[in-house]
Amino acid sequence: MAEIVLGIGASHGPLLSTPPEKWDLRAKADRENKSHWFRGKSYTYDELLIARAPGFAGEVTVEVRRERFERCRAAMEVLTGIFKQVQPEAVVIVGNDQREFFGPDLTPSITIFNGEKIVNVQHLHEGSPGLNIAEGGNAPTEGTEYPGAAKLANHLLTSLADENFDIAQSSSTPKGSERHGIPHAYGFLYHSILGDAPPPSVPVILNVHYPHNVPKNRRCLDMGKALQRAIRSFDGYKRVAMMASGGLTHFVVDEDLDQTILEALDKGDENTLAAVPENVFKVGTAEIKNWYPVISAMNAEGRKYHSVDYVPCYRSEAGTGSGMAFGYWD
Repeated sequence: MAEIVLGIGASHGPLLSTPPEKWDLRAKADRENKSHWFRGKSYTYDELLIARAPGFAGEVTVEVRRERFERCRAAMEVLTGIFKQVQPEAVVIVGNDQREFFGPDLTPSITIFNGEKIVNVQHLHEGSPGLNIAEGGNAPTEGTEYPGAAKLANHLLTSLADENFDIAQSSSTPKGSERHGIPHAYGFLYHSILGDAPPPSVPVILNVHYPHNVPKNRRCLDMGKALQRAIRSFDGYKRVAMMASGGLTHFVVDEDLDQTILEALDKGDENTLAAVPENVFKVGTAEIKNWYPVISAMNAEGRKYHSVDYVPCYRSEAGTGSGMAFGYWD
């Protein structure tokens, strides 16, 4: 039977792959955005400036950006080193789709990818230089393929169905996929943390963004425990890792919420995680839910969370940006 030998949680986002001097490319888009979600309410950029006065001018100097960028990259290197040291035979990765894999015509709540190969390619966004400059962090220029852990994926599908989880399955990139490959939530981990050399893997794709079938907090936590039981009952691989990709708060940084999540992580406190209001999980902040299944699985394993770093990366005076977190369970 398999043993879960490692858990990793890592933020992803364009600021991690963009020179700090170029973070203004995304800030320009923030200023033009008419709907910034912050603590369950939508703001224009100007309204956000007022709501968050006196603002974050001291956090967006080039010097501060450089320091935050270097901290993030150093934390990523730590996670890379830990994964290489543990050498799992397979990895289950929990992330999300942002209309890259599935289109609006089909939006499954939870999907397990059970294909034999996983395609990862760069994707350029028309009129979005702040996203395009960061694509090098999500995939190699020429694109690549990774091995899927199809037998493990099928075992997870069967096991979760036995526990009354209704899971969609996908064995290849859907026709008409915008990205023509795996979503960037996975691509970033494969490319920038696992160095395009992952062991066979199973992407678990959550719909954390789009109504009306977003999995609720408690469902994500329950699924993590079901995944833990399913992995442990698999007799194909002996050493399996789990990874979470996404979060923390963005596109408006909320350090108070981030600290609430991190403190709950440290204590293994699932009640606090479950009690976070659902309307807080809007836009990028919703990716915190990607961590929930891994958190509960690691709690079930009796593992302790170790924070490598938490780095609030601001890109505008109104507090837009990303709260970046990196950590592991062993």
